[in-house]
Amino acid sequence: MAKREGWLGRLGNKLNRMEARLNERRAEVEAETSGDLRGTAEPAPAAPEPPAPEPPVAAPPAPAPHPAAPTAPGRPDPASVVPWGMRVAAEASWRLLLLAGMLWVLMKVISEVRLVVLAFAAAMLVTAMLQPFVVRLRRLGIPRGLATAVTAILGFVVIGLVGWFVVWQVMENLDDLSDRVRDGINELKLWALDSPFHVTEKQITDIAKNLSETIGTNTEQITSAGLQGVTVLVEVLTGILLAMFSTLFLLYDGKRIWNWALGLVPSAARPGVAGAGPRAWRTLTAYVRGTVIVALIDAIFIGLGLYFLDVPMAVPLAVFIFLFAFIPLVGAVISGALAVVVALVTQGVFTALMVLLVVLAVQQIEGHVLQPFILGRAVRVHPLAVVLAVAAGGMIAGIGGAVVAVPLVAVTNTVVGYLRAYSREQLHHGAGMVGPAPHGSTALGVVPDSEDRTS
Repeated sequence: MAKREGWLGRLGNKLNRMEARLNERRAEVEAETSGDLRGTAEPAPAAPEPPAPEPPVAAPPAPAPHPAAPTAPGRPDPASVVPWGMRVAAEASWRLLLLAGMLWVLMKVISEVRLVVLAFAAAMLVTAMLQPFVVRLRRLGIPRGLATAVTAILGFVVIGLVGWFVVWQVMENLDDLSDRVRDGINELKLWALDSPFHVTEKQITDIAKNLSETIGTNTEQITSAGLQGVTVLVEVLTGILLAMFSTLFLLYDGKRIWNWALGLVPSAARPGVAGAGPRAWRTLTAYVRGTVIVALIDAIFIGLGLYFLDVPMAVPLAVFIFLFAFIPLVGAVISGALAVVVALVTQGVFTALMVLLVVLAVQQIEGHVLQPFILGRAVRVHPLAVVLAVAAGGMIAGIGGAVVAVPLVAVTNTVVGYLRAYSREQLHHGAGMVGPAPHGSTALGVVPDSEDRTS
């Protein structure tokens, strides 16, 4: 009872003090209001003094907590509980998912307009090969339009003559080649009968019979493939026309097209992209020029070897070797195997072995001497990257994709290296990082710059 009376007394004292303070504040407000209305400040009436407080009563001691009573600590931030490695992995994962989705959509779009993309890529390669001639003609004082027209016409004429020469040589030697192939097959048949593999004539006859039956049963598929080949021929002609027009405009107005494309880049990233563009173009030009020189050397020396070994269609095979040299690694293997097969079915095993030695020798000189010396370090790509790029390009867009894959990888390598060096240089000069500040769960514990300066 005494404790309850003491507690009620203290409560009453507190209420009295609060009432006194409210009265004082009310009097001050009324005085200010009346002074503003009359223009003169009147003294506020004295507030009544609060009643004298009663003597304090000793508060009862608080009961000690029970030792088994549970405590309720504050819950931490959920993001701070997740380990740092898991947070980084989570943020990297959703970014990788976004990149994978973007690449998938990009591949779908490219597959739908593959003809246009390949035509423009071919135009870029041809432009990189022909642009030095335009520059030289401009230095001689020839106007830009005339220099572009002369270079484009001469380039297209040379490419057309090469294609016509290959077709003409194949048609001229087709009858002779068929006769030699027939004789070579008979020689291979006799060699197989006399070989230690115990091949009988009945087995060879059964193989030939099965082959003829397979061709007879798949006549419809072969016919449909021929019709599809007509469609492919129309697409190829359309792509050639697109590539020619694109090459003409790139030669004439390439700088203006680049400035327009640069205007589409965000302003924060524009200086870096503006510096990476010319370097990428120099890399592409060096790659195309070096590949043409290396392919020409391969075609000349392997063609001479085929000519001296009396292999039929040596010149068309040399042209095929030149064209397939634009597909790194894989093209050399295909063209060399084609030359060896033609030598085998027309001249026999010994000549085929000699052709194989010539092809291997020229390709070894190319890989270890010509490419490092002509292409240089600026466009060198690791062989594993070359194989993967050629395989991916072939799966996506066939032969055209395989041709475009390696220069695309070389240009991308140059651009990424320059942008990395540019970003490092910007940070070194105190320009700051381009892009948003750290955010999300990985930004926990990062103090902003304003807080860091004020602390």
